[in-house]
Amino acid sequence: MQSQKSCKRIVVKIGSSLFSGQKQKPDMSLLDSIAGQISALVRQGREVLLVSSGAVALGMSTLKLSSRPKELRYLQAAAAAGQHELMRVYHREFSKYGLDCAQLLLTWDDFSGRSRYLNAKNTLNTLLSLKCVPVINENDTVSTEEIKFGDNDKLSALVAILAGAELLIILSDVDGLLDKEKKVIRLVDKITGQVKSLASPASKKTCVGGMAAKIEAARIAVDSGIPCVIANGHAGDVITRLAADHFDCGTLFSPGRNMLDEKRRWMAFGTRPKGRIIVDDGAKKALCAKKSLLAVGVVSCEGNFYSGDVVSICDKGSLEIGRGKAGIASRELDKIKGERFSREVVHCDNLVIL
Repeated sequence: MQSQKSCKRIVVKIGSSLFSGQKQKPDMSLLDSIAGQISALVRQGREVLLVSSGAVALGMSTLKLSSRPKELRYLQAAAAAGQHELMRVYHREFSKYGLDCAQLLLTWDDFSGRSRYLNAKNTLNTLLSLKCVPVINENDTVSTEEIKFGDNDKLSALVAILAGAELLIILSDVDGLLDKEKKVIRLVDKITGQVKSLASPASKKTCVGGMAAKIEAARIAVDSGIPCVIANGHAGDVITRLAADHFDCGTLFSPGRNMLDEKRRWMAFGTRPKGRIIVDDGAKKALCAKKSLLAVGVVSCEGNFYSGDVVSICDKGSLEIGRGKAGIASRELDKIKGERFSREVVHCDNLVIL
């Protein structure tokens, strides 16, 4: 694994639980510390991208909402009310250290559409070349259920891939991933079912995700060759210490050797599946052996998808096996499922096993 001392580009994610202090107001002393640490890295010639939650939490305070809205229109309203306040806070904190910052709001469409993906990438690269810190958030004001990421942990991992980052730091109010004895696990070199079982969902009124979402974000990062650290943002100089290869805080998720190539990375993480294909046990075994999916092994399909769309492939227990580009539209597949057919439903060259 590459020494982080040579890392030039780093993504830092700040969660809502960390951003908001009492009564959903910003913790200004903490934000000042984070801005100071990022400015120190920029002076060293590093490039830092900030993925920040907090808009909805601040909007809740402005609109006097006691808990995170569940109804979409209220969630969008809270985001709209809080987003400008979020950027006002960051502008004030970064300007203390002579840095500018810029806002970038993203949805799934910005990752799944090639043209929008490249535009977002070019914008980020230009901002970084101008020593301006990009502050990235999900565009909650327009996001619907179909285009939402679900949590900013996943967004931070996708941004790390988009930007070609060499380290992802996810900061929250927890010390890292805890084992069953509540001790911090310092190193995870493989994300197994046992590791996932240690996660707990979010419980705070302003948050989504929780540790389960952070582990999933770490999986996306490490499968793409990017080390990920989950750490407590209240720890002293946590960002600069981690950027200097001092992994004495938090949990480090180390990339494995079997990293996905760019095409499979995009299929696995960079787009939202248009539908689901349910397969039988024989097809599942063949897929895990990296063979193509044939119609004879298809039990059913869900959703409306066309040839070329990315689909999720699941076993009969609804466990996702992999994702791939459909070679047959759902309407046609529904007619030929379970039968022998000359064309592959998903070719092995367009398949990623998860």
